[in-house]
Amino acid sequence: MKYPYYPEPSTLLELYKDCASKYAKREMSGFADGSQTYTFESFKRAADELSDRLSTCGIGAGDRVAILSESCPQWMVAFMATAVFGRVAVPILPDCSAAEVSNILHHSASQVVFVSQRQKAKLGDLDTYRYVFDIADFSLIHSGEGKIPNEEAEHAAKAYKPGATAEPQPDTLATILYTSGTSGNSKGVMLSHRNLCANITIASHFVQVGKEEGDIFLSVLPMAHTYELSFGQLFCMSMGCKVCFIKGLPTPTLLKKAFMEVRPAVVCSVPLIIEKIVRKMAMPRIKNNAALRLMSKCMPHILYPLVGKKLIKSFGGRLRYFPIGGAKLDSEVEAFLKKAGFPYMIGYGMTECAPLICGAGLKEVSVGSTGHAAHNVQVKLYNPNPKTGQGEVVVKGPNVMLGYYKDPERTKEAFTEDGWLHTKDLAFLDKKGHFHICGRIGSMIVGSSGENIYPEEIEMIINGVDDVEDSLVKSDKNNRLVALVKLNDGVIDWSANVNILEEKMSEISKSIMTQVNSLVNKASQISSVILMKDPFEKTATRKIRRFLYN
Repeated sequence: MKYPYYPEPSTLLELYKDCASKYAKREMSGFADGSQTYTFESFKRAADELSDRLSTCGIGAGDRVAILSESCPQWMVAFMATAVFGRVAVPILPDCSAAEVSNILHHSASQVVFVSQRQKAKLGDLDTYRYVFDIADFSLIHSGEGKIPNEEAEHAAKAYKPGATAEPQPDTLATILYTSGTSGNSKGVMLSHRNLCANITIASHFVQVGKEEGDIFLSVLPMAHTYELSFGQLFCMSMGCKVCFIKGLPTPTLLKKAFMEVRPAVVCSVPLIIEKIVRKMAMPRIKNNAALRLMSKCMPHILYPLVGKKLIKSFGGRLRYFPIGGAKLDSEVEAFLKKAGFPYMIGYGMTECAPLICGAGLKEVSVGSTGHAAHNVQVKLYNPNPKTGQGEVVVKGPNVMLGYYKDPERTKEAFTEDGWLHTKDLAFLDKKGHFHICGRIGSMIVGSSGENIYPEEIEMIINGVDDVEDSLVKSDKNNRLVALVKLNDGVIDWSANVNILEEKMSEISKSIMTQVNSLVNKASQISSVILMKDPFEKTATRKIRRFLYN
């Protein structure tokens, strides 16, 4: 149940004005160490001033403005100075390569780039852009004619004078988010003001924060990802909460320090973060201690709540919500969190839905389930198999994108004839009406006897084997299942003598294969294990880019 006083904005402009008025003196954002803090009032003033500068530069409604930076308080200033006044924000994930950055900037026809010093080299020739600003202080780094064709500005010129702003409507394009998915072939997802605001309302039905100024969010995910943008930033802003950022990459050392400094109420996470904490810290402590092992069998109702309290303490002691999304949470880890009473929540979505489709609140979580359809969102199974009950998840609602930018063909393919968005995720419904995701249509493997094999399910088992960090299952040219496995650092000495190295690798591979094959059905048996020296290449939500390994 959401708070009764919560406003339901239909545009980011409404949100922007309402928050500045209601929470003017509250702190809105800053770094975990207390530096570079904005109040809601000073944030609006900074965004207004930046919008005026863009107008003076001739950048107005309809123009594309890119943001290429690590997470910081100024990121949101640049975003709101753009989207609130009718311009279109183009956030770029900081882990994109220089080639990906160039493709996005040219495809989106971005004329302006807000960039961090760390990302600046990816821009290449600065003469390509009309204006480049340093996101740290909004100082002008470069100005020129620009070499990117500005078709949008020519179109907008018919309606607006150069640099003129416009009051956005609910269906006005607010942002283009380029997916960095597991299948390659990135697409520019067009999200409207209505799409983003619908997600704010959706989130308010799952999380109740903001009655007190002490409800602080700690941001650990890239702001250019729709999960962090919608849930970790815009929703937080709507509730009058403060967002704190970490200076530098969120390494375990910096995260631990930030948890103690900020003592957050909410941390939005992807499964990998909590899975590492549980598998590398919590589970081994029980496994390696005879007394705790005995307690886990004889007195789990006493042991696990104590473990849960210790986990919460490691996050600063004030954690009330730990939303997990972006990929499927490992079932063994989830069962552990549930027994421990850890305040986790599950969200399921995709960039095209800005992103929430389904969710499970604190009292609704069920191991393996992604929860029920989100508020005001229609979700159903498309062409379900009468024997298995599995079908593709399809969606309708105010959260669904306008389409793919400059790609009418793929936009048409993304929808059914009667307007439902294809997610390409296979799922089944349980008796409670909760969805259980089985795997991706694109990654599903058809076995030699026609069985549907979902590699994600096998990978979850492999990842539960001791010393395994990550894995990917694929089929070879003979339609046999092969597992690519990345072990934890230090398990193998890659500089060892070749014979010793091969013997060690063979021993570990056989052990993994034996353990996994004892737990899966005949069709899902793996025929070989290949140990990976280097980490898998991953998306912003830490999913492996499968297309690179097939």
